[in-house]
Amino acid sequence: MNGLLMPLQYAFMQRGMIAAVLVGLLCAVIGCYVVLRSMAFLGDALAHAILPGVAIAYLVNGNLLVGALIAAILVALAIGFFTHGGTVREDTAIGILFSAALALGVALISSIRSYAVDLSHIIFGNVLGVGPNDLLLIAALTLIVLLAVVLLFRPFFVISFDPVMARTLRLPVGLLSNLLLVLLALTIVVSMQTVGIGLVAAMLVTPGATAYLLTRRLAPMMAIAAGIGVVSSIVGLYLSYYLNIVSGSAIVLVATVFFLLAFFFAPQKGWAWQRLHALRR
Repeated sequence: MNGLLMPLQYAFMQRGMIAAVLVGLLCAVIGCYVVLRSMAFLGDALAHAILPGVAIAYLVNGNLLVGALIAAILVALAIGFFTHGGTVREDTAIGILFSAALALGVALISSIRSYAVDLSHIIFGNVLGVGPNDLLLIAALTLIVLLAVVLLFRPFFVISFDPVMARTLRLPVGLLSNLLLVLLALTIVVSMQTVGIGLVAAMLVTPGATAYLLTRRLAPMMAIAAGIGVVSSIVGLYLSYYLNIVSGSAIVLVATVFFLLAFFFAPQKGWAWQRLHALRR
């Protein structure tokens, strides 16, 4: 018990724990749509596309999270614009904008002499560096995204599983798809300081993919993924504290362990269950 409570005596650890839990919950919920819609590449692209916003905010002494937020939303909307009407395939638009944003970000960051020290936490995450204002912004964005998911659960469900039916029902498919892109962008920005842009795609995909091995219904999938995301964040943060390793890496590794357990031992679908069933035949 002392080992669990001792780290929480520090204010920075308390803020870090709250931020990690919020990020684990949010990434897991949005990650279910990422898994179902095969948007893993998009999540990774948006994560790296925030670099220009971070660099510009740093150059003008602005808030890095706000800069990242603006860049992520602009890139998400640009992807929706170029793919509207099928003029350009989504994967093509993602590849072009991802490369352009990444190149611009690297060009801007390379002009900053101290970028290796000052911006390294953006790449690798630094949950223990979350300040009071950062925590408020993270909490606000988390609330906005989760509220949108709850209010638009059925429309998002329809466009994720059957876009043709969505058009038959006269749902604004383009608008809903763009909104989902914006929510994904917000989630990435929220996760930036906790796991870093290099690992945020893993937190978007891994809990959702793990839950997908355990259920095929969206609501239970989100609940299971949320539990995995929260537990992974808490356990990973404790591991980073006691083992003195990067928090983002620890959180992702814990989530990966849950995925491996589900992959091998999930009832009916796990590798071990399938091998056992094959032997019995």
